[in-house]
Amino acid sequence: MDFLEFFQGIYTFFQVEPSIAFGRLFLVALGLFFIYLAYKKVLEALIMLPLGIGMIAVNAGLMMMEAGQVGTLFVNPMAGNLEELMYYLQIDFLQPIYTFMFSNGLIACLVFMGIGAITDIDILLARPGMSFFLATFAELGTIVTLPIAMAMGLLPNEAASIALVGGADGPMVLYGSLMMARDLFVPITVVAYVYLGVCYAGFPFLARIIPKRMRQTEMDWRTIPKVPAGAKFAFCIVTFTLLSFLFPVAAPLFASFFLGLAIKEAGITRYVEFLSGPLLYGSTLFLGFTLGALLGVDIILNSKVLLLLALGVIALLLSGLGGIAGGLIFRKISKEPFNPLLGIAAVSCIPTTAKVAQKCAMAVNKKAMILPFAMGPCVAGVITTAIITGIYISGFKFIGG
Repeated sequence: MDFLEFFQGIYTFFQVEPSIAFGRLFLVALGLFFIYLAYKKVLEALIMLPLGIGMIAVNAGLMMMEAGQVGTLFVNPMAGNLEELMYYLQIDFLQPIYTFMFSNGLIACLVFMGIGAITDIDILLARPGMSFFLATFAELGTIVTLPIAMAMGLLPNEAASIALVGGADGPMVLYGSLMMARDLFVPITVVAYVYLGVCYAGFPFLARIIPKRMRQTEMDWRTIPKVPAGAKFAFCIVTFTLLSFLFPVAAPLFASFFLGLAIKEAGITRYVEFLSGPLLYGSTLFLGFTLGALLGVDIILNSKVLLLLALGVIALLLSGLGGIAGGLIFRKISKEPFNPLLGIAAVSCIPTTAKVAQKCAMAVNKKAMILPFAMGPCVAGVITTAIITGIYISGFKFIGG
């Protein structure tokens, strides 16, 4: 027996193609980089820390399996038949989480329930015109990336799946790619979550397009009218019902998000504590860890991954620019002091982009408190992205895409 066989992770470097060996080293290094940036709070630690650890584990922990095959003990997203699936359920320790929570979109719905339970919709209902105006502009990437991706060779359903990255809503991308492009679900979802983590670091640079004097604009949060709890609760139920009638294929997402919102507005404290604590953070932890474990070298060597990486950048960049354009336009037509940074918040990564808008405002004016206003377009962006997701899924099912 070769001495190195005792150390399988190293031994397998000499049993695979050089491209795979170097790919493993690259992904391990990338995982370490994500962990460092998460620790330094440059990236969103809730996702990027478990994702980075998962990436390192699955690429360092490669070993010789049955019949001379190289594999890991983490997860196999492409189990082809029931017998093979039962084998992996017994062998791969993350397989049950993937099979019973990822492959049916359940993990996205659980995260959405938790997000709903921590979401404030006061400003959305107090200023619906402003909120949905900005959210519409911030969908630029979600819409424009579709024809761009098709022109670059992707099938319509694949193009729609990667275009959803422009909505900056990870659960939505996960659910949409499962419904429309299951074979590319892993790389599309990983691209989405990696880029959403990068949003926190990248969007402040994009925000500098807005002149400094505009970013300094102070908005008086005390002018926000009080919205009765009953009105907020009614909004949740009516909106959920209407959207479910219009787009039944996305009803699980609508039901999950608005269930969390409705529970919050109904004041069911025990449920709010469960949804906003154990459920949200537990789901987010296993979401990040499992995605990291899915990002093996075989995924990164897929010829379509570089294209998906490029399209993900395009989608988020266009949405950020669209949100900024919407903010500048609304400032022109607004009769009150308005900070166009709210357009960044409309790219609906709740509550990350709202916090980014606040961070950018305070960087130039310590007294600029815009976060309460930013939550309106941020929540509106979730709703508009969910509507576009429903349109894409229903449209491609209808045309047979």
